Amino acid sequence: MAKILGIIGGGQLGMMIAEAAKNMPKYISKIIVIDPTKNCPAAQVGAEQIIADFKDEKAIIDLSEKSDIITYEIESGDSDVLKSVEKNAEINPSPDTLKIIQDKYLQKIFLSENKIPVPDFIEIEEIEQVKEGLKKFGFPALLKARRDAYDGRGNFKIDSENEIQKAFDYFKGQKLLLEKFVPFKMEVSVIASRNTKGEIKTYPLVENIHEENILRQTIAPARVSQEVTEKAETIANKTMQVLKGAGVFGIEMFVTQENDIMINEIAPRVHNSGHHTLQSSETSQFEQHLRAILGLELGGTALIHPTIMYNILGSKSFNGKYVPITIPESDGYLKMYGKEISKPARKLGHVNIVSQKNETIDDLLKKVELIKDKVTTQPIH
Repeated sequence: MAKILGIIGGGQLGMMIAEAAKNMPKYISKIIVIDPTKNCPAAQVGAEQIIADFKDEKAIIDLSEKSDIITYEIESGDSDVLKSVEKNAEINPSPDTLKIIQDKYLQKIFLSENKIPVPDFIEIEEIEQVKEGLKKFGFPALLKARRDAYDGRGNFKIDSENEIQKAFDYFKGQKLLLEKFVPFKMEVSVIASRNTKGEIKTYPLVENIHEENILRQTIAPARVSQEVTEKAETIANKTMQVLKGAGVFGIEMFVTQENDIMINEIAPRVHNSGHHTLQSSETSQFEQHLRAILGLELGGTALIHPTIMYNILGSKSFNGKYVPITIPESDGYLKMYGKEISKPARKLGHVNIVSQKNETIDDLLKKVELIKDKVTTQPIH
């Protein structure tokens, strides 16, 4: 019997989960999302919407009473409230897993205890601990908010002693950790999945290029040695074995100067660096996530076509309505998220540029350069 799917969050990830769910009517009959933005992206593709904050207790309880199974596209949901409604609906990834991952300090403790490599870190409650930590780690180091931080928000890189007070004040009393800076060669990630029966599958390692802490493009496959690829896949598999619950997880990693792998952060959800799978892979990360939480056999993860995903970000120069973006089909697979307002660095859509006739990654990178101006947001005058 088909189930009603509840999603915490109705942004672009919820939108693409909802689109995948519509292609699985045998298993999912209806989608309901909680999102504070009226007519959010998921609602635009047919999801019913509860307009409320992701942490709204009443809304989460309401969602649990209307749904058979609940998942999330953002890790800001209240894990304690979700735990309390497990009697109403199946929840995956599990609230216990969410509680660990949404607090970056608890996440790093969990990974360290399971012998999974992460940068050195300490908990911070007062400014003196920052000073002591910097004596140990040296400059630069990263002061981070433990919760509700993504796309670089919630990070402050401390380069010198005279930035300590500024960094500490920046967080306005939030719970913090200090992390040793890793002079990495490359940022990479593995999209990994685990279903309710314990089956684990990973997608090939990808390379991520950021601009001002926001993902700008993902290159699939990553331009690394087979040795690095195998190390990353081993760590991703071990991580999935120790985490509870089912779903797709985005595991962000650093490649060190010595070609070792360290985990930077884990997202308990489908991930921006997995958008390429919509065209590059046997199974998209969105279908895979649904297969995982429904207890179905996981789909194939082989990379069929080398692909570059290029994020369309709001222009730095304005806030407001923007000229609709269109490109010829020959330029790539354009996916806009239905967001009416452009804001600086806001994720508005992406383009997947897929290898044709044995094109190399270098060929695809040249194509990215050719479309950049076509997908730049311009204000409506």
